[in-house]
Amino acid sequence: MLDALDFSEFQVFILVLSALLLFLYGLEHFSQELQTVGRDKLPRWLAMATRDRFRGLLLGASVTAVVQSSSAVSALVVALVNSGTLSFASSLAVLLGAKIGTTSTAWLVSFKLTHIGPYLIVLGGILTMLPFSIRVLGRAIFYFGFIFFTLDLIGDSLEPLRQSPWVLEWLARAQEPWLGVLMGVVVTVLLQSSSVVSGLAIVLVQQGVLDPIGAVAIVVGATLGTTATGLIASIPMDAFAKRAALMNLLFNAVGVVLMLPFVSAFGEWAVRVGETPGQAVAIANLAFNAGVALLFLPFTGWMGRRFAPKVEPRSTPENAPI
Repeated sequence: MLDALDFSEFQVFILVLSALLLFLYGLEHFSQELQTVGRDKLPRWLAMATRDRFRGLLLGASVTAVVQSSSAVSALVVALVNSGTLSFASSLAVLLGAKIGTTSTAWLVSFKLTHIGPYLIVLGGILTMLPFSIRVLGRAIFYFGFIFFTLDLIGDSLEPLRQSPWVLEWLARAQEPWLGVLMGVVVTVLLQSSSVVSGLAIVLVQQGVLDPIGAVAIVVGATLGTTATGLIASIPMDAFAKRAALMNLLFNAVGVVLMLPFVSAFGEWAVRVGETPGQAVAIANLAFNAGVALLFLPFTGWMGRRFAPKVEPRSTPENAPI
């Protein structure tokens, strides 16, 4: 039988796990509701990215910041490439922008804005009782509030872990750069969302359970783990879609490899710049993703020509590389 202490820790684990599952549920449905609201507009906006790489970067960042999921945007981009709506070269700029947009969740959590969750839930619930066009928006607001509410719930449920030696010992290993990055990769692949992992890392830092340096290593690894969604989505699609997903993996893998020797120094810099430990992690998350995006952005046109599949391209007006 479990002794009292073990049973107590088991209860905490179940509580944290249930809160985390609720967070994932809220994030998934929020993304779905926003895609429902912009069902016709989102693909059209993303298709506008073909005009120039900078517009593609900004559109990718903006759409991801609103939808709160780079995984969802990556899967949508791959689908648009598959349908011929978005060219392979243009998709690269959008995928780079998605890296920047996904950091919005970390900023919201770092500023402790999660307390607005109940208000948004109430507002969204009221709007769902109004006519259809407003009702759809109300559901999106409801789930947005639900995300914040569950983050607060996760923070409260993690409080007892501050006194748990084995949890503190396990999380302390994240300060070893390669272990922290590996944790970020594995957990993100399992949860299919870097937004969840970065938000959870900041909550752990705010609770005093995780060191900021370890949290920075985890969010760096999360950027690599999030590419799994696009890779999975591209499996039944054509060669162009598969290559777009692989290029997304390449961007993130190169960024992580280049950063790995400097993770500790990078984390220390973020701690010096940030006003709070949570903000330090958000700063590191934004700086890393923006740095990788800006590193590759000037080469998207060349990469679009160099790495495009060696098959006859679909005849679409957007198919010219940018």
